[in-house]
Amino acid sequence: QVQLVESGGGLVQAGGSLRLSCAASGSTLTSQTISWFRQAPGEEREFVAGIRWSGGNKYYADSVKGRFAISKDMPNYTVYLQMNTLKPDDTAVYYCAAGPVIASSNRRPSNYYYWGQGTQVTVSS
Repeated sequence: QVQLVESGGGLVQAGGSLRLSCAASGSTLTSQTISWFRQAPGEEREFVAGIRWSGGNKYYADSVKGRFAISKDMPNYTVYLQMNTLKPDDTAVYYCAAGPVIASSNRRPSNYYYWGQGTQVTVSS
């Protein structure tokens, strides 16, 4: 079992920045991919960014490339999502997820076993 707790959401103006944190605990993360997803009202949950816990390969949705950066702090079992140049379209609940997911399928929410409770990000225009 892996427990995930997100933090760092909030209200920010367009063009601003936020950093989300995902603190993990429980079982080892060695074989896991840790990813961020987001879900806006009335929309499906969509992949934002992911990172392999071992090895550190990183993956991004096209909509956030160049603006968001995912990173990890291994000693503290924490994954971060630095979000820059935020746009109103980035407004959503952001979720952290973990699972033994390979790169070719890391964008599918159904492939992740563990989820956090989510943190709200609101970007005003």
